[in-house]
Amino acid sequence: MAFSELLDQVGDLGRFQVLQTVALVLPIMWVTSQNMLDNFSAAVPSHRCWVPLLDNITTQASVPGDLSPDALLAISIPLGPNQRPHQCRRFRQPQWQLLDPNVTAANWSEPATEPCVDGWVYDRSIFTSTIVTTWDLVCDSQALKPMAQSIFLAGILVGAAVCGPTSDRFGRRMVLTWSYLQVAVSGMAAAFIPTFPLYCLFRFLVAFAVAGIMMNTGTLLMEWTSAQTRPWMMTLNSMGFSFGQVLTGAVAYGVRRWSLLQLTVSAPFFLWFVYSWWLPESARWLLTMGKLDRGLQELQRVAAINRKRTAGDTLTMEALLSAMRAELSGDQAPARVSLLFRTPALRLRTCVSMLCWFAFGFTFYGLALNLQTLGSNIFLLQVLIGVVDLPVKMSSLLLLNRLGRRLSQAGFLVLPGLCILANMLVPQEMGLLRSALAVLGLGSLGAAFTCVTIFSGELFPTVLRMTAVGLGQMAGRGGAILGPLVQLLDTHGRWLPLLVYGTVPLLSGLAALLLPETQNLPLPDTIQDVQNQAVKKVTHIIPGSTIMKSTRF
Repeated sequence: MAFSELLDQVGDLGRFQVLQTVALVLPIMWVTSQNMLDNFSAAVPSHRCWVPLLDNITTQASVPGDLSPDALLAISIPLGPNQRPHQCRRFRQPQWQLLDPNVTAANWSEPATEPCVDGWVYDRSIFTSTIVTTWDLVCDSQALKPMAQSIFLAGILVGAAVCGPTSDRFGRRMVLTWSYLQVAVSGMAAAFIPTFPLYCLFRFLVAFAVAGIMMNTGTLLMEWTSAQTRPWMMTLNSMGFSFGQVLTGAVAYGVRRWSLLQLTVSAPFFLWFVYSWWLPESARWLLTMGKLDRGLQELQRVAAINRKRTAGDTLTMEALLSAMRAELSGDQAPARVSLLFRTPALRLRTCVSMLCWFAFGFTFYGLALNLQTLGSNIFLLQVLIGVVDLPVKMSSLLLLNRLGRRLSQAGFLVLPGLCILANMLVPQEMGLLRSALAVLGLGSLGAAFTCVTIFSGELFPTVLRMTAVGLGQMAGRGGAILGPLVQLLDTHGRWLPLLVYGTVPLLSGLAALLLPETQNLPLPDTIQDVQNQAVKKVTHIIPGSTIMKSTRF
C-alpha cells in the first residue's frame, strides 16, 4: 500500500484532482439523463381510437354542422371504466341514438364496439411525440413500453458484468473512453431508428456503456485521492446524479419530441470522448499491473499539474521500485471473478457488498414506481427529486466522517426498512405521517447509495476493484428489475409489498455490520494487502482478550 506515499508526494488534493473531478462529474449528469429518459421519451399521453367523424376530413363534410366535437366523440367512442372516452375501443357504427338525452349507458351493448383498427389519436399538448405515439405502444401493445425499460436495465446489468473485469485487465481510462463513444453513437442512432426492436437494441447498447461510465468514473476518482479526501470526491460524484435529475427535467421541459430529446442527451458524449484522452490512467492500477514506465509518467504528469515539480524530478524509476518493492515482489495472481469467492478475506466482503447493492436497487426502484402517481407535472417532479437529493447526500458525507463506513452503511439501510415497516401500522387517514415516513425512507436510500459506492470501492484491492464493483452494480440492477414485481403481491394483501420492501433493506443493513471498517485506511492494492488488514484486526483483538482473561485470575 505504498502508493499512498507516492500520491502524497505528487499531490493528493491539488489542481489535478479538481480538474479531474469536473471532467468526470459533468458526464455523470448526462448519464443520469440517459437513465431517466424513459420518463419523458416513453410517456403515455391521453389517446383514443381514430374515428372518421372526427378525424377524416371527407367524412366530416357530411356531418350536420350543429354537432359539437364532444357530441361526435360521444357517438363514436364508448365510455371507459373511469367514465371517460375509452382509450382502446370505438363503436362499429356511430351511435346517433346516444344524442337522445333519454338514452342511458345501460342501453350500450358491448358487441357494438371494436378495437382501434385504424390507429389512435394522441393528445400532443404536452409531448409532440414519444416512442409510444411513434410505434403505438398502447392497448394490446402496452406491455412493450415496460419491456423497453427492462431491456435498458438489463443492458446496465450486462455492462457491469463485462466492464468490471475488462477495466481490471485493460485499464480504467481506456474502458471509460470507449464507453463515452458508445453512448454517443448508440444514443444518436436510437433517435433515427425506424423500428421498435432496433430502438430497444440501441438503448441496450447505451445502457451497456452507461455501466462502464458509472463504474470507471468512481474508481478513477477514488484511486487518485487519499483516504481523507476520498469521501468528498465520491460524494461529489454521487451529487452529479442529483444535478443530473434537475438537468433531465429542465432539458425534457424544453425538448418535447422524443427523437430530438434523445439526440440532445447523447450528443455531448462526443465531447466527453474527445477530452477523455487527456485524462491520465490510474497510476495505482498501472503500478499494480507491473506497467512501471507508464505509471511513472502519469505520476510525473500529475506532479506537474499540481505544481510539485520538485517531487516530479525526484520521482525516478529507482525511487518507484523502492517504494513499491513489497507490491511488486508479491505473487500477483491474475484478476478473476472466482478469487472474490475463493479468497477467505474477500468472500464475506463480496457477498455482503452485493447484498447492500441489491437492497438499494430493489427497494428504491420498487417504491419509485408508485411515486409516479404523486403528481401530474412530471417535469417539476423530476427536478424536485434531484433538489431534495442534494442535502441528503451532503448530510451523508458528515455521517461517513463521524460514524465511519460500516455503521453509516448499516444505518442508511436499516432506517428505510424501519420507515417502510412502520407505514404498515399507520392508517391511511394519517396521510401526513405516511408521507413523512416515505420521504425519510427514500432519503435514507439516497444516502445508502452514496455510502455503498464509497464503501465497496474501499473494501477490495486494486487488482479486483472494478470486478467487485461490477458485481455490485449487477446486484443493484437485478434488484431494480425485481423490485417493481413485488407490487404483484398486492392481490394477496395490501401489506405484503411493504413487508417485503421493508424487510430486505433491514436485513441487508444488519449484514453490513459484518464488514470491516475502512475509514482513513489506504486503499488495498493486492489481495495480500486485504489479508494483512485482516491479520492486523485479529492481532488488535487478541491482546485485549488476553488481558481480560488474566485479570480474572
